[in-house]
Amino acid sequence: MTNFTSFSDLRAVCLDLPSGHPAASAAVVQREGTLTKPPRSLGRLEDLVAWLAHWQGHAPPRLERIDILVFAGNHGVTRLGVSAYPAEVTAQMVANFASGGAAINQLARTAGAELRVIPLSLDKPTADFTETAALSEQEFLAAVTAGYEAVSPQCDLICLGEMGIGNTTAAAAIAAALFGGGGSRWAGRGTGVDDEGLTHKCAVIDRALDRHAAALQDPLAIAAALGGRELAAILGATLAARRQRVPVLLDGFVCTAAVAPLAKLRADTLAHAQAGHVSAEAGHRMLLNELGLRPLVDLDMRLGEASGAAVALLLLRAALACHTGMATFAEAGVSDKPVDDAVEEPKAAG
Repeated sequence: MTNFTSFSDLRAVCLDLPSGHPAASAAVVQREGTLTKPPRSLGRLEDLVAWLAHWQGHAPPRLERIDILVFAGNHGVTRLGVSAYPAEVTAQMVANFASGGAAINQLARTAGAELRVIPLSLDKPTADFTETAALSEQEFLAAVTAGYEAVSPQCDLICLGEMGIGNTTAAAAIAAALFGGGGSRWAGRGTGVDDEGLTHKCAVIDRALDRHAAALQDPLAIAAALGGRELAAILGATLAARRQRVPVLLDGFVCTAAVAPLAKLRADTLAHAQAGHVSAEAGHRMLLNELGLRPLVDLDMRLGEASGAAVALLLLRAALACHTGMATFAEAGVSDKPVDDAVEEPKAAG
């Protein structure tokens, strides 16, 4: 049973991380060199198989059990009109997930993954972070623990996502607190606010940054003061996955902002994670650049609910299928010797 009792306790766990399995990734690279294709001709698909092997410790890696974890939470800041939708939509969408009617249900089924939706105190929104911390230390730690314990070490991969009206405001505030620039740099339209709404959203974020200026030196305090339960749970799940050597596909802007405090605490924390996609939400590409994460797909998606991560999962399946299913040069009877352009022309007889 995980029991984070303080920021200090959680911070110690965040700094004590295992490495991967270099022998497994080296075995993948070695096999790639024997397959019936020019060297590196499958590009990043080859890298993805090696990355999976590095964290799973298997060569070849496996994609048999995959969990898509979608955490849901409500935000007190929505009372300030930062979203085009009311807070009740969070619970309504969770019910839609349960009945199989959302995009992520279709994508999870198509990708061969198990969808698990985890609502977090939807009847108790976070506090309005322009007035006080969104979550107390103990509320934050409880949400982190919920995410941490949602990760099964038996998984071959997890995809992470969220649902929470108002959470792009929280994500933008966290990004601004960690990387600077204020609301105008990081705020986007979220669920579809108009120009006036976007200006208001930026102002709300800046008020929150001023209100919590004293906490801006501590990434965990930032996550508690400006985030939400679903963001804290994503942080916890990502931390658990790293400690259990389970590779992770991250979803969009909110999901990436949720894990950014981990990278601020220790630069290599997200080595086991890939950015499933780059969102159309304004700040996501900048945030990925700050974290050194290169997205797998760019399809102008901004839905959330792990939809981009689930699409990226299809790429991982394609990569693994090529790695395990292709013949080697020896098996196919194909020459693996490139033509030498420097071969001399045969000399004339006599």
